[in-house]
Amino acid sequence: MSEETREVRLKRLKMRSSRRGTKEMDLILMRFAETRLPDLGAEELDRYEALLEESDTELYTWISGQIAPPEAHAPMVERIASEMPQRS
Repeated sequence: MSEETREVRLKRLKMRSSRRGTKEMDLILMRFAETRLPDLGAEELDRYEALLEESDTELYTWISGQIAPPEAHAPMVERIASEMPQRS
């Protein structure tokens, strides 16, 4: 099996970000994926991909600040949350 290229990996992660199961997480993660994934290094992409394994319910509560994320996901969750528009 051939190794996945960076370009293919980014496309796959963008697709996974946009087809989550809940519209809220589709919008949040797709926006982040479109604007920030190309700038992430391989290790950060690994963390993002691991985050995508979590349920939408958990992701939403972490990103919205309702519940603190597990330590392993905290840096990526904080990064995604910082990209969300602030409510007035």
